[in-house]
Amino acid sequence: KQPGALKRKLPSPHGNPPVKRKRKLSINTFRKGATEAARREGGRSSQKPVPKKQLTDNQNESQKNKPFIKTSSLFKNNPDIPEIQRKEVQQVQENVFTTESFSQLGLHPHLVSTINTVLNICSMTSVQKQTIPVLLQGRDALVRSQTGSGKTLAYGIPLVQSLQGMESKIQRSDGPYALVLVPTRELALQSYDTIQKLLKPFTWIVPGVLMGGEKRKSEKARLRKGINILISTPGRLVDHIRSTECIHFRRTQWLIIDEADRILDLGFEKDVAVILNALNAERETRQNVLLSATLTEGVTRLADISLNDPVSISIADEIQKVPEPASQTDREASSSSNCMEQENFAVPETLQQYVMMVPSKLKLVTLAAFILKKCKFEKRHKMIIFFSSCEQVEFYHELLVKVLSGGSESEQPGRSSLSSVSLQFLRLHGDMEQEERTEVFQEFLKSKTGILLCTDVAARGLDLPQVTWIVQYNAPASPAEYIHRIGRTARIGCRGNSLLVLAPSEAEYVSLLASHKINVSELKMEEVLACLMKDDRFKVRRPGSKKSCGKNPQEVRERATVLQTKFENHVHSSEGSVRWAKKALQSFLCAYTAYPRNLKHIFHIKSLHLGHVAKSFGLRDAPQNLTALPAAGSKKKNKPRPKRSEPLKKSHGKRRLAEILRSEYSSGMDTAGAKVKKK
Repeated sequence: KQPGALKRKLPSPHGNPPVKRKRKLSINTFRKGATEAARREGGRSSQKPVPKKQLTDNQNESQKNKPFIKTSSLFKNNPDIPEIQRKEVQQVQENVFTTESFSQLGLHPHLVSTINTVLNICSMTSVQKQTIPVLLQGRDALVRSQTGSGKTLAYGIPLVQSLQGMESKIQRSDGPYALVLVPTRELALQSYDTIQKLLKPFTWIVPGVLMGGEKRKSEKARLRKGINILISTPGRLVDHIRSTECIHFRRTQWLIIDEADRILDLGFEKDVAVILNALNAERETRQNVLLSATLTEGVTRLADISLNDPVSISIADEIQKVPEPASQTDREASSSSNCMEQENFAVPETLQQYVMMVPSKLKLVTLAAFILKKCKFEKRHKMIIFFSSCEQVEFYHELLVKVLSGGSESEQPGRSSLSSVSLQFLRLHGDMEQEERTEVFQEFLKSKTGILLCTDVAARGLDLPQVTWIVQYNAPASPAEYIHRIGRTARIGCRGNSLLVLAPSEAEYVSLLASHKINVSELKMEEVLACLMKDDRFKVRRPGSKKSCGKNPQEVRERATVLQTKFENHVHSSEGSVRWAKKALQSFLCAYTAYPRNLKHIFHIKSLHLGHVAKSFGLRDAPQNLTALPAAGSKKKNKPRPKRSEPLKKSHGKRRLAEILRSEYSSGMDTAGAKVKKK
């Protein structure tokens, strides 16, 4: 009993404990400086009590020898990486190009020469070959084709051909003859640019774009002057239908809904219904076109209400002409397309797909190593990295800029070949101001290299040339979304690569992709981390060592730990950056809980180790009070929160919350009763 009591009474080094106990204490307290402590005890065995000052001096010396303060236990206690069980599946291939030229379609000669000279396109793609003749006949169409197959021109060419050939020449003041709906602002700008190029010989036809984030006043002025081909996002168009008197659809002959499934995914179904009602109220007959890379139940439902006796064009199959009785055959077409959507997705033949299993703790260093490997040490690449939330994009953008881009020249003046390659990071997400979004989009469009960190706002329809790598840092919520993300590379016959990063607990996602005829090859995490041997910024400086011996696994691990510690030091350098890391982590967890029910067995919040996930945000420990953090996206505008949210904190149970929600959305008829209750 007495030794036990001694243990409790002697926690400080100033008593005179036995030598054994003293050595044990020094190891526990100062694990990093264990060797120095042992050396000190051997040399000064007579001086048993060690002064505090001497201890701190020795700590400082050990920190000078090693470049990091708190060694991150990156490679301990990680889950085993499972062997990926997958069958080799035959991917569905679409022939992107045909040998036929646009001159065979009987188009206006000026339009053909514009396509050949301005757009530098000579031969048609498969979707253009099948769609353009159908639309020139005046038929409605439901078009399904892989991403990057040229769907914009498939509707743009027949649209321009029909408008320029009208008997009475189009006047600007006539208003819209065609309406093109697209899901995102960036796609609206891109479609507008393409249509503008096609209209080069036909200057009397005026295109225009309406989208959120722009000034309503200037848009109203443009609508008053007149726009003949109106390209818009659904929300902003509904806004103008309700508030702008001069907008009308008396002469609208075309309705084109591009990326129809994404429009519905973003919750624009009611807005599309408002737009259809406004069109039908003023003119019932028009030509309708629906385009998408995937056909979902929502799209077939939209086709039922908007298309009239359509031709269903699916490039993976033969063209199917739909017979007369519209409702019944539409249903058959929708069910056949649904089955097809369940079975497989068409992927460009020139796209190489990879998957990498990475424990949560190592995700950040592995991403950084991959960026260095592709964009710094190999030939120059252009890369897009997808995240599941705006907060993550903001956080990782700042972190990677500071740690990977910052200080490489000053630290290594001798390594000119590496330091000359500067990494350019850009970011794009829905919480950014529209002016900044457009600026970033245009900058990435024009640059030959660069790394764009973004949310799914950039996953649809955008044609970003020369993108060689798509990295999905957070897995997409469905195979269809996976297809849209990887569709930003390998466009129109170019080569491209994609990488999906999964945690060991998410390995079953690979089998899910295989069931949709999507083949992925495995890329080993160790191969990616090995590239850190090429960058001496992450070298562990020891007094005796001179040369690094090839790809020594132990040294690779040490360098990865140095890199992780650089990230952690930056995050913990100020309270603000720790707060941002926690907010980004919180947004990741929210997105993780939002995976659809049919994927919960793969992505379940309980399968995550919070401490390990926190490491991937540069946090040293799992945060305790995540729910007490400020709301996500508060960086954009710091508006004072209304006082009515106060009762939510005090409320107990679901009943009180339900009462508050009811009062928030009540019609205002029962306000008197509410006041009495408050008293």
